[in-house]
Amino acid sequence: MLLRQIEYFQSVVRNNNFTLAAEEHHISQSAISQQIKALEDELGVELLVRKNRRFELTEAGKHFYKKSLVLTADLEQLCRETARIDRKEAAQLRLGVLSTYSGDEFNRAIAAFSEKYPDVELSVVSGNHEDLYDGLRFGRIDLALNDQRRAFSDTYQNLVLMETACYVEMASHNPLSKLDSVSVDALKNTPCILVASPEQQEEEQRFYRDIIGFKGEFLFAQTLQAARVMVVSNRGVMPVEGANSDSFFGATLKRVPLTRGNIPLRRTYCAFWKKENSGHLVEEFAEILKSMYSSH
Repeated sequence: MLLRQIEYFQSVVRNNNFTLAAEEHHISQSAISQQIKALEDELGVELLVRKNRRFELTEAGKHFYKKSLVLTADLEQLCRETARIDRKEAAQLRLGVLSTYSGDEFNRAIAAFSEKYPDVELSVVSGNHEDLYDGLRFGRIDLALNDQRRAFSDTYQNLVLMETACYVEMASHNPLSKLDSVSVDALKNTPCILVASPEQQEEEQRFYRDIIGFKGEFLFAQTLQAARVMVVSNRGVMPVEGANSDSFFGATLKRVPLTRGNIPLRRTYCAFWKKENSGHLVEEFAEILKSMYSSH
């Protein structure tokens, strides 16, 4: 009964209207008012201050509303997990990572998680920022390692992992590869190579043109390997993710810090997941991933 009263209360606050909340639950307005009053009696606090047909949340009501959303989201997740166990389905965790991310933290986190939870089935997809964002929005992935391009949203858990310099990869025989850093202005006549699906090419180009500042031509590849072939062939430079480690490139590629003027460009990487999808496995993987960055 208490849970139902909480749901009624959330509905009233969400709709900012008793009548709409009552219609949502197919009960009368007087009935939903009685249930809110019963909830207040149960808690021993006033949640709403009623003013004719309007109301305002008390400070206690604001606190209870926020915390109750977390409570009901956790309960829904618990119910889903319990039903899955009853159906004897294998536990799954679906992860997303940037196609151009070359740090080893993500792979080390997968190894540590798999050792701790050998029965959990892991799947990994890669994509650009928009691919991963859409994957979270539409429930195709549970957690994404992504760069921060938008203001943080209350819909998601936003766990900051690392802030690092931006880099571009270029062919070792490119004269610019001899520089300690390279500015976007110096690359104005050099094509920018991006890894992006056909659907996301326009969005990626807009970001690197309008936000990062690339002014030249844009070329696209659908995989990191294909993009690196273009870089080795000196067809352009490619912005990359992760820490500055170029030892595995051999003599063919060079990674150079990217600046705007004399100011180094920085990127923030986060683990993102929907709050409504927050559960033990998602949070455990996020903590393991965080520890991989903290150990540097």
